[in-house]
Amino acid sequence: MQAVVLTAPHHLTVVDDLPDPAPGPDDVIVALEGLGICGSDLSLYDGHRAVPGTPWVVGHEAFGRIVAKGSAVTGHEVGRRVVVEPNYACLACADCRRGLTSACPRRAVVGMNAPGLLAERFAVPAPFAHVVPQELAVEDLAAFEPYVVARTAVKRSGIPKGERALVLGAGAQGLLVSQSLLALGIEPVVVELHPERLARAVALGATAARDDDHGFGWLYETTGAAPALRSGIARLAAGATITLVGLDAAPLPLTMEQVVRGLFTIRGSLIYDHPHDFRAALDDVIADRVRPSVALTSRYAFEDAPRAFAEARRQAGKTWIAGPGLG
Repeated sequence: MQAVVLTAPHHLTVVDDLPDPAPGPDDVIVALEGLGICGSDLSLYDGHRAVPGTPWVVGHEAFGRIVAKGSAVTGHEVGRRVVVEPNYACLACADCRRGLTSACPRRAVVGMNAPGLLAERFAVPAPFAHVVPQELAVEDLAAFEPYVVARTAVKRSGIPKGERALVLGAGAQGLLVSQSLLALGIEPVVVELHPERLARAVALGATAARDDDHGFGWLYETTGAAPALRSGIARLAAGATITLVGLDAAPLPLTMEQVVRGLFTIRGSLIYDHPHDFRAALDDVIADRVRPSVALTSRYAFEDAPRAFAEARRQAGKTWIAGPGLG
């Protein structure tokens, strides 16, 4: 079967000789219909993250149709469309038993320490393949997994309705955080240097931050850039809650004294917890409270996946690839 594999940094190839996956007793086999390109995928592509070996199948933000299932699988009928929750927690460790599957030390991270999903067909443990209604737009499914990340960050922050929140960045994750806030009746005020990205956030309903905008009680950092966080902290009120969504290996640009004197609460938010965060996000999309597709800007055919990766960082929003199964 066909798949898109990484052989070296900046070298992706469409191959046609990968063996078809066989389902384990608890797996479903999914025919790929679409996959979004994530910043972590681009880190692999650029060589900033190591892969277990090459050639390596990339990608994880996938949806498609069930074409086969294992002997122990119930409730996942062949032909149904599913969206993949691409972090397979063990569900048995202490963190998983506490409900913090995002912290599972044995978590299989698809596309990173487990093979990716940018292939004609792939196997998924059935509990991590969420059946979705046929009528949902495929574009919303292409950006669904990062929407769950954004929604979970907002939920974890504990922000109440009626507040104003400072959102750093209007890339895909920044837009989805802003949309999550808007769905709760919260005004997102966005800091973004890229004019086209800022315009997309404003079109969504966010407010562009002014130089004199200060006194925020809630901050969401989505860029993964320490300088952005430093500038955002200067806009905060005492007692503010800082939620970190973007990833950066650099030290935080604030001191312990700043945290103590500012009475700040700092929260990290990594992905989401299984299974309730995916299910709650799906309810939002079904009820038309949100449209994750607002994060998308570019669609590519499966055979053009190498070009999609090469051009993704130049896009104002999120890039996605239509799978062979989409028709």
